Formats: sequence, C-alpha cells, structure tokens
Amino acid sequence: MQKPTAIVSVINDLVTDRRVHKTCTVLTEQGYEVTLVGRVLKNSLPLDERVYKTHRMKLWFEKGVAFYTEFTIRLFFFLLQNKTSLLVANDLDTLLPNYYFSKRRKIALVYDSHEIFCEVPELQETPLKKKIWERLEKSIVPKLKYCITVNHSIAKWFNQKYKVDFKVVRNIPDKISVNKIKTRVELNLPIDKKIILLQGAGINIQRGAEEAVEAMQYVSDAILLIIGGGDAVENLKIEIKHFKLEDKVTMLPKMKPEELYQYTCNADIGLSLDKATNLNYQLSLPNKLFDYVYAGVPVLASPLTEIKSFIEKYNVGVCIENHTAKHIADKMNYMLTSADYNVWKANTKIAAQENSWDTEKKVWVNLINEIEKN
Repeated sequence: MQKPTAIVSVINDLVTDRRVHKTCTVLTEQGYEVTLVGRVLKNSLPLDERVYKTHRMKLWFEKGVAFYTEFTIRLFFFLLQNKTSLLVANDLDTLLPNYYFSKRRKIALVYDSHEIFCEVPELQETPLKKKIWERLEKSIVPKLKYCITVNHSIAKWFNQKYKVDFKVVRNIPDKISVNKIKTRVELNLPIDKKIILLQGAGINIQRGAEEAVEAMQYVSDAILLIIGGGDAVENLKIEIKHFKLEDKVTMLPKMKPEELYQYTCNADIGLSLDKATNLNYQLSLPNKLFDYVYAGVPVLASPLTEIKSFIEKYNVGVCIENHTAKHIADKMNYMLTSADYNVWKANTKIAAQENSWDTEKKVWVNLINEIEKN
C-alpha cells in the first residue's frame, strides 16, 4: 500500500527550525512520506540526516520584496510539479501558494502560524508592506479549516479576529539525547565564573540583547555568553567594544541543537528579555524558555504574558521590571547569589516533566486523524 504524502513549506534554511522538524517527524510517525521545502543561504549549515526528505531552494535574493516574490514563485512551481495528499504551510509567507494548490487539488491544508506575522517589528515601520500582508491574511485565514499556533494567547487573538479555531502546539523541545554532557573545559568556557546565557535563532533588535550586554558592566565574576544569529549581532559586537567588555561577553554563531544543548547545560542563568514593543512579542512563548528548563537552567525573563505565567506557575526564575541595564544587572547578581537558586533549579525538573513534547504532539496526531476521516 502506497504511503500518503505530505509537503511541508517553510521560508528558512531548515537547519535550526526545531518546530518544523518536529512537525515533519510526527507526520512521518503517522505514516506519511514527508518532504520539507525551504531555502539555502550562503552561510547555511549542512543538514544532518533526517527521517524525511528535504528540498532547499537556492535563491538569487535573500531579503526584501524581491526575495519574497522569488520564494513564492519557486514554491508555486515546486508544488505544481509534486502532487501530495497533505500540505502544511508554516507562517504567512508560505501560505498563498499552499492555499492555491489546496483549493485547486482539493487536498487538506494545515496552517501553522508561529507568531502573529503582521505584528512583527520588521513590518511596523513599513506600513505599506504590513497592509499587503494583512490583506493576504484576511483573505485566506478565515477560509481555513485546520490551523495551529504556538500558544493560547495567540490562538485566542486569531479566534477573536477571524473566528477560526486555532489548535495550540507549544514550542516544547523534544528531548535531546547525547552520550555525555561536555565539561566547560571541553567547550572552552571559564570554570571560575558564572555563565549567563542568551541563546536563540532570532537575536534581533528589541529582544533585550543590547541591554544584557550593557548590564555586564555591573556584574562581577560572570560572563555573558550569546549564541545564535539575528539582526542585532553586528550592533552587539560594536557595543562590546564600546563598553570594553571583551573579557565579559562571548559571542558564538548559531549551531545545531545537539551542540547548543551542551552549552545550555553549562549555563547558570538563561535570559529571555524580549520587549513588549509589539503585540507579537507581548504574546510570545519562545523556544529558549523550554530549552533552559530542559537543561535545568533557571530563567531571568521579561514579564511577557505567557512567559510570566510559566515562570510564576513553576517558580523557575525571576522576571525583570524594566529594561534598564542597571536593573537587569541587579537581577543577574541577585539570581547568581540568591539562596533560592537551588529551588529554581530543582523546579526546572518538575516543569520539564509536566511540559513534554510527547504530550504536546498529541494535538498533531488528533488533527491528522481528523483530516484522514474527512
């Protein structure tokens, strides 16, 4: 009997997107032959071996209107040339061609919105672009039958705006299996200082990285380790030199999840300092929060809706009250020396046990069963 097929589309380079990887894995476990479609960049890491097929498109353009136009056209022709029994569109920037072929071929489409796309900060300063994306979202989303998003706050927002039921699959990581946790010596990290970690694929502006660097002027016996990529990285390098913090701040490029996990496990505090400058950030529930908890690392975070609720429920860390560098430094120093540190650390184990991918993926399994019945 021939397996049903699924094409999963995403606009990134596939390497570090663990949410999409887990989606493809669940579909594979449910008997689908999966092809994940994305793009490849000049600095993209090689893909590791996966249980599903991948197709990365090499584009002429890497940003701007020309990039989105080229990506959409290339994805359109890929879908035209490859028949499938299920389509999965990740975020609004892959939805149009997927919706078209879903209607044309009368096949199921699942829309997985990783954020409130039209509220991302990149669009707030370009009203025309935002208006175009909003029109696209408004014209398609109310017509969709199967929708998923990353947390209950964003699901509620979509439901109120478009009267569409969005299922919730949070960005809870699958457990990473490693033979052993490397020592700080093996990772070239200091053994005589505390490590404050900021990690993420999107180390961008308005996410507190600049203030975290500046705060290190007031923190003793600790280093700030920043791992990942984003549009704030170059400015952070300038800031480190400006404040003469080369010996207190270390920056490493994005890396594969298994490698990143080694560094996370060696941290003393994990940072999640996104600012509530837009609705998308205010309602976010970032992957790194769960990464820290799974690695047994207490969290220092901004009091965004979902994050604050999680930290207070499990008592796994502290929230800041503002984004001034001195205040953030005070919170860092407090956490590193507090008698409550071991309590926060112990509670990460409870939080990890009660928030597992095995439980979360049941939403996907139930949705697939619903699709197959219809």
